[in-house]
Amino acid sequence: MSRRVTPTLLASALLLAGLVGCSTNAPEKENRPVAVEPSSAATPTPQVPAGSAPKNTFGVGVRQLKLNRDGRALPVTIWYPAAGKAGGAVKRSAAAADGRFPVVMFSHGLGGRPEDYAALLTRWAAAGFVVAAPAFPHTSQGGDGNILDVLNQPADVSYALTQVLALDGKTGDGLRGRLATDRVAAAGHSAGGVTTIGLFTASRDERLDAGVVFAGTAVGVGTAFAGASAPQLFVHGELDEVVDYAAGKEAYDKVPWPKAMLSLPKGDHGRALLGDAATLRVVSDTAVEFLRWTLYGDPEAKKRMATEATRDDIATFDDHL
Repeated sequence: MSRRVTPTLLASALLLAGLVGCSTNAPEKENRPVAVEPSSAATPTPQVPAGSAPKNTFGVGVRQLKLNRDGRALPVTIWYPAAGKAGGAVKRSAAAADGRFPVVMFSHGLGGRPEDYAALLTRWAAAGFVVAAPAFPHTSQGGDGNILDVLNQPADVSYALTQVLALDGKTGDGLRGRLATDRVAAAGHSAGGVTTIGLFTASRDERLDAGVVFAGTAVGVGTAFAGASAPQLFVHGELDEVVDYAAGKEAYDKVPWPKAMLSLPKGDHGRALLGDAATLRVVSDTAVEFLRWTLYGDPEAKKRMATEATRDDIATFDDHL
């Protein structure tokens, strides 16, 4: 599923050089939001049958899947609901919990690794989602840092998604019969947010029912959102020192589908998300309710989103779901 990078995209991708991952030393920028009239939602409901999400939490297991797409090594870390008692340490290769669970593909930022986001992604797995996170060949930690390769990453995610979904029918695999293969979302941070937007624009993967974009921008992948309605949740710090808040807001404003934006007035590019317990709780719980609604079809989860988003006055919530 590789795609050709055009000269226009290459030129615009040069601007992506500012996506330097979760920098902890860069100065803060003044928030400059863009006043754009939000587009109307295409439909008020997710594209999956109505249902209810699990009310209980699960233990969490983790495993690795070694993939290669046309010479591009793509090791994938998979966190999933595990059998046994909830809470406690994540268990490597633990037995999967009973049930069928939606799949979320997560893309890391420049210079990052899937495990950098474990605090967030294990919460999603405990809530009843299988989260698969590839390490990209050029933009992960230890890669050559070629930011232009971000434009190839949507195809990497689509390839990895195909391989992950195939585990549901693979004899002897621990996830056999455990994946809701028709309920899939994509999520990502920073350069991974660009990757995620690309999966709904220039490299639209029609299997995706929803998207979650953390500190992302549409530079290089555009805002020509295509295909069936897929609700989107954007999360962005208003003091982001790497991807300006206005750039994320501009991409959000172009989404033609049901959407919401969680804005963090004191949030930066990633430190608050990954290091501050209160912010992590608000961001994670809001995203969980969004995924419960869009992937389980749970209408009660949609009603709870605004409450989770505005808890403790950590964030503001623009709701067009």
